[in-house]
Amino acid sequence: MFVLAASADSSMMLDATIFLGAAVILIPLAKRFGIATVLGYLFTGLLLGPSFLKVASNPDDLLHFSEFGVVLLLFIIGLELQPSRLWALRQQIFVLGGLQVIVTGVVLMLLSWYFLDIRLSNSFVIGFGLALSSTAFVLQLLGEKKQLATTHGQQAFTILLFQDIAVIPLLAALPFLSGAQEQNYDWIYFAKVISVFTGLIFVSRFMVRPFFKFVASSDATELLTATALFIILSVSLLMNYIGLSMALGAFLTGVLLADSEYRHELQASIEPFKGLLLGLFFMSVGMLINVKLIVAKPLLIIGLAGLLMLIKFVVLTIIARLMGNKNESSIRLGVTLAQGGEFAFVLFSVATAQHLLTREQQNILNLVVTVSMAMTPLAFLLLEKFGNPLFANATPSKEYDKIPNHEHAVVIAGFGRVGQIIGRVLRMHNIEFTAIEKSANQVDFVRKFGNQVYYGNPKNPEILRAAGLENAKVFIIAIGDIELSETVAAYVVRNYPHLTILARAKNREHYYRLRDVGVKYIWRETYLTSLDMSRETLEILGMDPKTARKTVQMFRDYDDALIERQRAIYQDEAEMIASAQSAIQELESLFDSDMTTAKHELNKEKERLEKLADESYSQTKK
Repeated sequence: MFVLAASADSSMMLDATIFLGAAVILIPLAKRFGIATVLGYLFTGLLLGPSFLKVASNPDDLLHFSEFGVVLLLFIIGLELQPSRLWALRQQIFVLGGLQVIVTGVVLMLLSWYFLDIRLSNSFVIGFGLALSSTAFVLQLLGEKKQLATTHGQQAFTILLFQDIAVIPLLAALPFLSGAQEQNYDWIYFAKVISVFTGLIFVSRFMVRPFFKFVASSDATELLTATALFIILSVSLLMNYIGLSMALGAFLTGVLLADSEYRHELQASIEPFKGLLLGLFFMSVGMLINVKLIVAKPLLIIGLAGLLMLIKFVVLTIIARLMGNKNESSIRLGVTLAQGGEFAFVLFSVATAQHLLTREQQNILNLVVTVSMAMTPLAFLLLEKFGNPLFANATPSKEYDKIPNHEHAVVIAGFGRVGQIIGRVLRMHNIEFTAIEKSANQVDFVRKFGNQVYYGNPKNPEILRAAGLENAKVFIIAIGDIELSETVAAYVVRNYPHLTILARAKNREHYYRLRDVGVKYIWRETYLTSLDMSRETLEILGMDPKTARKTVQMFRDYDDALIERQRAIYQDEAEMIASAQSAIQELESLFDSDMTTAKHELNKEKERLEKLADESYSQTKK
């Protein structure tokens, strides 16, 4: 028996080693080729599974173990959903998100019930499982395309947030739908449930937080992780004991601790476990994918994935339009959330264990979700290629403002964060100026606050001429776009040589490019703020204010000289790296020399004072 146990342990360790090795090699490779992490894990599992390398002897056992990653994921989701945050976003989350899940879920449920001729409980799992979208996949894509702050990006986030919450009741409903639940649902059972929920609220408020404080006082940071895992496991097992989902228990625990002062420590402690186990879960799902099925029925799988994306796109676009979105943002939102999501794998896996789905149905559904996720980047590409020109033609372009000939001494190009502050200071001294802004939305926004700004692109020579550059004294370039800033600066230097140009630079490269076209007075973004924070830090650490100011001024003088020296080599990366490394040593040497000189002068002054004191003492004695 000992030999058998040792053999089993050895086999499990070998499997674990292979899984970890494959993950650390294949997942970064997938990311490099633009493949989402979830798809990377699925493809890794597919490669290691029975269809190819046949590494795992029993993928089902691995799946059951890795489901704890889903429990931890739901705890993290609960931990991020502070009640105050939920309340602030309640309308978008529960109205828009609720409509998307309910309408899409019902449509897909009825279609699968009618065409597949299965029970309504089974079609419920299919419909609402496919109604969910991929949080990880969508947020990654929106982040890469810098669309998270757009209307459709913010609405996609709130819908995904509702979907994350909706997973909890969906998972909790599966035992009821399967009929496998043996619990007797009488008043005693509901009294137990109410008692457990009340107890959780009480314990989280009056016992868990003091307990965390007690553990944290030990300075053993690993105990916070152990405490968090203990609480999650305890509540999850308690939920399982009363016949509810373990995932529901983990989620509720997270929500109840969301306002705790230890929320960030808990999240940081659990995150590595969650990530590893969730990755293992997706790998085990990938291992269970039947490749023979997609080879045997490629048109069916790809056709169903395309149909799923079409249905979700149409439903969500209509909902967004009815909620008051413009056509463009409605279509973008529909494309963004058209794919299936990772929680569908969770739902289908649990449903198969509860005998609501057959293994073959689960395989087909997993393949449909996977293919739909893989097709999402293609959908984004098609939207950019055909949709963007269509939206541009459909949107009537706003005419530039006619700028009155005020002949103001100052003209500001760009009226965002920097331009507005400059304008406020000038207005405080009753200095008139003309401000130009190329963003129509920004112009409309700042005008609400009483700012006088004109809509126009400073790249256009006619706009600059109308702004009165011929008679102005100072031209301020407060434009964040590096290319536009450089273009405007080059034109003004060439055509209006009498103007004094003051420019904003986002970084050192921007500074170099502005200097190359002839701009002399340039302020780097965040530079002065950083110096001021450095001075304040030195003073807080005990340095006297005069020395702190002198130290920061020494750094500023040196860096101003350095940036001019490096302008000749900024396009040569190797030279820039060597120059930066040399500059660090040079600055340290300069500071040490200055400190030595300061100490020498201090000692001389001390000796002089002591000599004066001795002479004064001698005179007093006489």
